[in-house]
Amino acid sequence: DARRFGSWRLGDAWQLGRGPCVLSEYQAFRENVLKNLDDKAFDKPICEALLNQKFFNGIGNYLRAEILYRLKIPPFEKARTVLEALKEQEQARRKKNPSLTLSKKLKLRRDNPDLLELCHTVPMEVIAADKKLFDPDHADDDAAFKNWLQCYLVPGMSSLRDRNGRTIWFQGEPGPMAPKGQASRKKRAQLKADPEALTPKVTTRASKRRPRAAAKPLKSAEEEEEVVADGPRKGRARGRRKATAAPASSETEAPVKAKRSRRTSARRRRGEA
Repeated sequence: DARRFGSWRLGDAWQLGRGPCVLSEYQAFRENVLKNLDDKAFDKPICEALLNQKFFNGIGNYLRAEILYRLKIPPFEKARTVLEALKEQEQARRKKNPSLTLSKKLKLRRDNPDLLELCHTVPMEVIAADKKLFDPDHADDDAAFKNWLQCYLVPGMSSLRDRNGRTIWFQGEPGPMAPKGQASRKKRAQLKADPEALTPKVTTRASKRRPRAAAKPLKSAEEEEEVVADGPRKGRARGRRKATAAPASSETEAPVKAKRSRRTSARRRRGEA
């Protein structure tokens, strides 16, 4: 199709191992699921079971997200737990209303659809609206499809990778079988083009620094000679000495600086040698 979700091949039979079609063989599909709940496929989370084409032939990644979202079912709830509850509800409904006509049964299902019914009706929505959603002749078909989606890739929804590496989109709690050590990610809403909002604040390194303290008074020549005589020591703290009072005039400052720079360069040369 236009979005390359899949391809169509004409033929009179499904591939081997595929179950009844959720669209054209709904009753057979439903029976195939409910009578095989002992299968190990239903030991997995419901979001992973929905991609098993042996039972859910035709359900893909975006469809499973939309189906579970509409029923508020956590994607990592155990599949058997979800479907056995559905089976019990169906049996209770039959006992309670054994004389319901077909039209009333259909109305009840429309008003309160279960998971298997949505596996049929949600894909049918896409098929029924394919002219609007998937017509490649219309430039806005992709926008129409995104507007139809309620959960899959929708901003604000959470997402996790299942054990097959496929991303499942959902709202609320993921369920008891969620993969361990994987944080739920939320897709952020896209920001509107706002030059001020999108412009990052430029902060120079100098602006982050704390203001320097006032310049310390220079060391006397006697103290400098004492440090040089002792030799270079490790660590800046060890080489420090308490400074004496600042020189009385600026005339003596230049020679002290000159002496200090010559001694420093001499120490560096000795260190390199």
